[in-house]
Amino acid sequence: MPNLDPTHLARREVRELKGYNAGLSSEQVSKRFGVTRITKLGSNENPHGPSPQVAAALSKALMDSGLYPDASCTLLRGALAGQLDIAPERLVFGNGSEDLIAILCRVFLDHGDSLVTITPAFGLHTLYPHSLGAHIHSVPLLDGGRFDIDGLLEALVEPPRVLMFSSPSNPAGSALSAAQLDQLLNALTPSTLLVFDEAYYEYAKTSPDYPDVLAQLAHQQSPWIVLRTFSKAYALAGLRIGYGIVSSPALADLIDRLRTPFNVNRLAQVAAVAALQDTTHLETSLELTTSERSRVAQALKDMGLTVVPSLANFLFFETTQPSEQVHEALLAHGVIVKPWLEPGYTHWVRVSIGSREENDQFLAALAASMPH
Repeated sequence: MPNLDPTHLARREVRELKGYNAGLSSEQVSKRFGVTRITKLGSNENPHGPSPQVAAALSKALMDSGLYPDASCTLLRGALAGQLDIAPERLVFGNGSEDLIAILCRVFLDHGDSLVTITPAFGLHTLYPHSLGAHIHSVPLLDGGRFDIDGLLEALVEPPRVLMFSSPSNPAGSALSAAQLDQLLNALTPSTLLVFDEAYYEYAKTSPDYPDVLAQLAHQQSPWIVLRTFSKAYALAGLRIGYGIVSSPALADLIDRLRTPFNVNRLAQVAAVAALQDTTHLETSLELTTSERSRVAQALKDMGLTVVPSLANFLFFETTQPSEQVHEALLAHGVIVKPWLEPGYTHWVRVSIGSREENDQFLAALAASMPH
């Protein structure tokens, strides 16, 4: 049999990468452990599902699946521009917001360029830059998941090409305050692109302490993009659609130069427009999730565990056992969570907020799995 392994042909940065950990599917867990009731709390999905209006819109659109989608996302662009009160040309769209992260890295990062981020971090905030040979400066969060503003400001003294992080942060769930964001914005120069990942914006905006990021960015003199998604609060994760709000049409043009022409499929566009229209479903879903988030957080604290205050649809908590060990123990009970594997956080677990029944299954499984 000839040697067909092409690894030696790949760029060094790609050979050195560890693949993104997307977690196990319900089917894999069921087959491996022989359990029938699976609670999937590892991917921050919305257990309440999309608006019924989405299903109705998709059923009408299915017959057009043989046609290419609108490359400009015209209907969705108009709906979002009206809701956000911005010019339509200041919107960009991707196959999930992670698609836009990949495009931004390809547009702005070259071998040897620098990127500043936080740690623990969403894996793709570092994976894509690594793949391009960029130097990554990660600023650790402080105790309680607080952003280290002084550390970030110090990292910006020598302006990096890109500053990219999520707020609410993934996996911690903590967020910048308005005053902290102002400090960062004042430190930025036109030499740095700010990529502000707001994937969990809808959950965070229910908190009076969460800043109006777009309002604070309105007069910013350096380039920026705010990333948002329909995967989380709108429950369209399986359709893959995200968007970015950019500081200028010139930035949108650069992104579009490397965007594949039909990167957002026809059904995803139809679903997103329908989801935007059903504000009642969205608000109900947000209320259920934030209520359960408080209940689960308190239950974890009652077990003696450290829990980071979260503004997202998940919780990040510390355990006495390695996170992979906790993960395996919970799988045997049919519960999927996300063990964190970054150095310094290997005793931390991220758990999504599910339905009340799913959360109860998780809490019971965790209690049964903890050392007595």
